[in-house]
Amino acid sequence: MSTLDYLLLPLSLPFMQHAFTVTLMIAVPMAAISCFLVLKGWSLMGDAVSHAVLPGIVTAYLVGLPLAVGAFVAGLTCAVLSGYLKENSRIKEDTVLGIVFSGMFGIGLVIFVWARPEVHLDHILFGDMLGISRLDILETGLIALASGLFVFGRRRDLLVHAFDPQHARAIGLPVRVLHYGLLIVLSLTVVGALKAVGIILSVALLIAPGTIAFLLTRRFDAMLATAVALALGCSFLGIYISFFLDSAPAPTIVLLMSIAFVAAFLNRMRADRKADRQADQQADQTAAI
Repeated sequence: MSTLDYLLLPLSLPFMQHAFTVTLMIAVPMAAISCFLVLKGWSLMGDAVSHAVLPGIVTAYLVGLPLAVGAFVAGLTCAVLSGYLKENSRIKEDTVLGIVFSGMFGIGLVIFVWARPEVHLDHILFGDMLGISRLDILETGLIALASGLFVFGRRRDLLVHAFDPQHARAIGLPVRVLHYGLLIVLSLTVVGALKAVGIILSVALLIAPGTIAFLLTRRFDAMLATAVALALGCSFLGIYISFFLDSAPAPTIVLLMSIAFVAAFLNRMRADRKADRQADQQADQTAAI
């Protein structure tokens, strides 16, 4: 086998092709949503919804429903319940999210141990990217399409709502539709990512792209494009590299995103220090005049 054939081998294997397809499809809406989660300070919301789907998955298995249906209902319940508690109590949002997602995750684990379903817990927590079927690809593709249409189609309205909900209400935007629509899309996207990267690692895809793009850009459109490009690049490279390292694809993707975050953070620190030095020089020149 030539070197070129060896390097192209991951792209020629059917199970690797399925892994590339399903991950790249869901990476786009997850990266877009991550931008709004970062701007709204909702990063923990992605964590909460990801953990909250476990009881829904186990319950759906017990009653014979599709796992995706149970996961979506549980994730949406978590999101709506968190919003209700925040609006009707003095408890801060991060505390509410911590209580809700840890409680639902605990309930899910208790039911899982009691029911002992055939679904392996590792596949729920960390995904089974290399075991993706064509039906899984179709399901994820439909979810990615629906989520992408909402996020990209209403991105301007969502941006206004993220920065100033009161202004959004004053100019006539449907604030509640935007609020709960984003929560529904977030729950849907977590369900779409469940088969590929699992509950735990989907949190990274909902936080890292938007955070890194926030450090690298100044305008929202550039932030959105950077987050999507980063998610696609890290997803492709993570799966590709994992084949040769004989490692799990999803953790490899997260590792690449962590490296990208460190690089972006250092770059931002360097740029800020340079800007501070230039400001000091200008101040000294002004004082000298």
